[in-house]
Amino acid sequence: MTTYPVPGTLPDIQAVPFGDSALMVSLASGTVEERQAGSRRIREILLDVRPHGLQDVVAGVDSILVEFDCLAVGHAQLAQTIRLAAAGRFHENGTGSHGGRHFVIPLVVNEAFAPDLPDVAAELGISQEAVLGHLEDSVLSINLLASAMAPMMGTVQFPGQVSRCKEPRTNVDPGSVMVAGTNAIIQPFPGPTGWKVIGRTPLTICDIREDPPTSYSPGDTVQFKVVPDAEWERLEGHFLRTDSYTIEGAL
Repeated sequence: MTTYPVPGTLPDIQAVPFGDSALMVSLASGTVEERQAGSRRIREILLDVRPHGLQDVVAGVDSILVEFDCLAVGHAQLAQTIRLAAAGRFHENGTGSHGGRHFVIPLVVNEAFAPDLPDVAAELGISQEAVLGHLEDSVLSINLLASAMAPMMGTVQFPGQVSRCKEPRTNVDPGSVMVAGTNAIIQPFPGPTGWKVIGRTPLTICDIREDPPTSYSPGDTVQFKVVPDAEWERLEGHFLRTDSYTIEGAL
């Protein structure tokens, strides 16, 4: 397979053919956070510029899949177009910055809502309180929307990697906050998972009756705030918005 490195110090992009009509685009260097932010910035630029032949740009954890009409443009030509677009606009709002929205999401933690918290604490060699402290102290970037528009976020400042469940659960309740590796994700709807559940938010994060059905998108940031069980009844079912919750309490 041929790889098309797009040279230049601003930024160092690689575009790898992915079948006949797509490129897998990513930054060739930098920290995990820089590569993630860079891929989000390139996605924004492409969706704004809309190069000839572009059909869709799908966000990944630290890369993007650029789909195009292979009758209108080729791999190498589109890779060069991406280089030119990124070189001219990559730093317009700061290096790889999204300038997106910030969400503070309340998290209720109890035995029923956080069945895997003891295992996560034991695996990391710290207390359960410390696990939650690391989660609260982390400002997480939404890297992509996974299945059912679940926000996949990184990076949680854990002192190590969290393994997945040995036996995946067949059903997890909506609002469940789960971790694996140093990533976190929120379950929008009931469904199976192999990630470890360490809490649940009372807020509805995805609602097909809303337009759009989510308030968040790749590049937005999230902080979790552990709240008392009593907050559950008051906040249950409220649609997640940037002003849904503050550090001091619910609005």
